[in-house]
Amino acid sequence: MSNADRLRQTGEAVRAAGSLTVAELAALTGASEMTVRRDLDALAAQGVLERVRGGARSLVLRGEEPPFALRVQDGAEAKRRVAAAVVELIGDGETVVLDSGTTCLEVARLLRGRRVTVMPLSLQAVAVLAEGAGQTALLVPGGRPRPGEGALTGPLTLSSLAAVRFDTAVIGCCGLDAAQGLTAYDLDDAAVKQAALRSSRRVLAATDSAKLTHTAHAFVAPVTALHTLVTDRSAPREAIDAIGAAGVTVRTV
Repeated sequence: MSNADRLRQTGEAVRAAGSLTVAELAALTGASEMTVRRDLDALAAQGVLERVRGGARSLVLRGEEPPFALRVQDGAEAKRRVAAAVVELIGDGETVVLDSGTTCLEVARLLRGRRVTVMPLSLQAVAVLAEGAGQTALLVPGGRPRPGEGALTGPLTLSSLAAVRFDTAVIGCCGLDAAQGLTAYDLDDAAVKQAALRSSRRVLAATDSAKLTHTAHAFVAPVTALHTLVTDRSAPREAIDAIGAAGVTVRTV
């Protein structure tokens, strides 16, 4: 098992159980207790969990969004496939608003160097796109980054979005359901997503299949606000059919 896989398994196990001891994690991962302790220290530094005497406990309450550092490791291959399919739908010369989140960060990596104009809504994506050479034009919005997330929110972000008209919005989500629509965990994040939708001619939703049929508490928009959903091939067939029946084009990759 690679270091990344072991860290992901450790973080997910602590989150699922609420708390675990070093001995329990050593038995689960097959690593030594010394290695487990180092892993727990690294995950605690990332804000994934809290170190306690003899083990660790989760910082995520039921219904809360898992930390960015944990989500970025989860389903990474599927997110890369989704991102590649999304980028195929974006033509040269387009102006794109790119939502925050781990899947959209993969989109940013693939847009780097393309002949497009991009306004990213997270500090991580700003950093990725700022590194790129070539023909990519970067628009940096104002705003306040959410702690631990880097997602930009607040009045400055909303005014930045209102000042531009985009060809395409690439939107991530915390939950997507045909009946409940597009949802987020954070009310400020939901407001930013709504502003991005209002300023865009076309809306592409990019999400891994784990978000489908899930509903977070902050409503963003009905599913009919989406033009295309790109998700991975593990998506439940009934969820895909229901979203497609609402008039949304669905691509599974």
